[in-house]
Amino acid sequence: MTQKEIAEDIRQAVQTLRQGGLILYPTDTIWGIGCDASNADAVRRVYELKRRDDSKALICLVDSAGRMQRYLRQVPDVAWDLIEFADKPLTLILDGAVNLAPNLIAADGSIGMRVTRETISHELCYRFQKAIVSTSANLSGEPSPANFTEIAPEILQGVDYVMKSRQNDLSKAKPSQIIKLGIDGQIQIIRK
Repeated sequence: MTQKEIAEDIRQAVQTLRQGGLILYPTDTIWGIGCDASNADAVRRVYELKRRDDSKALICLVDSAGRMQRYLRQVPDVAWDLIEFADKPLTLILDGAVNLAPNLIAADGSIGMRVTRETISHELCYRFQKAIVSTSANLSGEPSPANFTEIAPEILQGVDYVMKSRQNDLSKAKPSQIIKLGIDGQIQIIRK
């Protein structure tokens, strides 16, 4: 795709997000279903599309650590170092979520957030200027698609906009590392 085509793809995805719609988009890990993380109706639609119990929290992508602060009462100091020095995608589960759809936040008040550095998803988050839900583009209980060609037709038809960027990338993507950080400084590795 040309830079102009990518820019138009991102513009259309952002417009869909602003209208409360669902998008299918490439992330820094696997393809994701996304929506405005502050829109409870859009978040509900994601759970319904995935046939996922809404007690299982979803994660969000942001374009910068600074933007991440908008969604948390307090960010533990160690989080900044982990984000800065991560050599692969890293999702942090942090306590004290705020300014997000209530049905996105876990029962304990935590939220999973990841600062994306991948070109398309980073630009998408930057242009949207808000957190974007990012959950694997699969039905609950099914394997996560390693690339675009493995996404089920039901998922493709259930979103309002399918991004064109990176659809031809057939490399096998992997999920992120997940670390839970407590306000008290406790660190728990959930997935390596």
